[in-house]
Amino acid sequence: MCAYILGIESSCDDTSAAVLHDTHVLANVIANQQVHEKFGGVVPELASRAHQQNIIPVIDTALKVANIDKKQLNAVAYTRGPGLLGSLLVGSSFAKSFALTLGIPLIETDHMESHILAHFLRDDEVRPIPTFPFLCLTVSGGHTQIVKVNNYFDMEIIGKTIDDAAGETFDKAAKIMDLPYPGGPLIDKLAKDGDPSKFSFSEPNIPGLDYSFSGLKTSILYFLRDRLREDNTFIQTNKADLCASIQHTIINILMKKLVRASQQTGISQVAIAGGVSANSGLRQAMMAMEQKLGWQVYIPKMSYSTDNAAMIAASGYFKYIEKMFASQELTPYARQSSR
Repeated sequence: MCAYILGIESSCDDTSAAVLHDTHVLANVIANQQVHEKFGGVVPELASRAHQQNIIPVIDTALKVANIDKKQLNAVAYTRGPGLLGSLLVGSSFAKSFALTLGIPLIETDHMESHILAHFLRDDEVRPIPTFPFLCLTVSGGHTQIVKVNNYFDMEIIGKTIDDAAGETFDKAAKIMDLPYPGGPLIDKLAKDGDPSKFSFSEPNIPGLDYSFSGLKTSILYFLRDRLREDNTFIQTNKADLCASIQHTIINILMKKLVRASQQTGISQVAIAGGVSANSGLRQAMMAMEQKLGWQVYIPKMSYSTDNAAMIAASGYFKYIEKMFASQELTPYARQSSR
């Protein structure tokens, strides 16, 4: 089915708009918010205000880059949740009014499901597309899940974090080391010059396929507290090795459960998605498993790993085909789908 889909993403601190022709990306525009850096984390009120400032120019730019008129759009897809409620309200309110004005269908999408569906995006770069069923490790600042993907609309969470997310652990570790926000990407950068075996941290012993990262955060905190008592320059002196060791531990925790999930389900098509899928160490670990275990590994393009509207539009396209349209009365959800 030939369709032009506008996607709008505003779940956290990035305002994004994308235009798809079926699953082919014509435009994917993202406006980042620098205002949060001095606070060491996202401030919800400031995020929603910035979304209000950014959303119209971002959508206008996306339409211009795609070289289409808004009247050519067949549907508007938006992130309904999970995310920050204030931020979600900006995107959902604009999507509703825009779709209503144009007289076209409105489509609500789930942020985490859309991360997975980013694997079906097409652009000028040829990349393999997974076939069903496949496993997807979705890792972000707020979520860590192993998902069995049976089709575009049938996704079963077979493992999840019982407390903190992997991305949150990266950011917390960075904050403890007094690294600037956002800390996760900086740990990844510094880790490339460090020794991942230099320091060891406790790994959780959680049954089944679930994760836990709260103990690791505590282990890092106490370890650094004790070392700093002995040497107040310890972090500065060992920064690269600390980053490499912390990153190695987090990735090791993630991969152990993912390997177990593959063994239990018998599925060897394995993907990663979400903001942490941009981490170079995790990408290397996935490729190593492809060589070691014979997996077929799917890693999203970097621009489709972090929050972006192209993935929202992709989810919207598949729902458009099935006429899975949304009501104007739907409200955003912060933590989990109300389905």
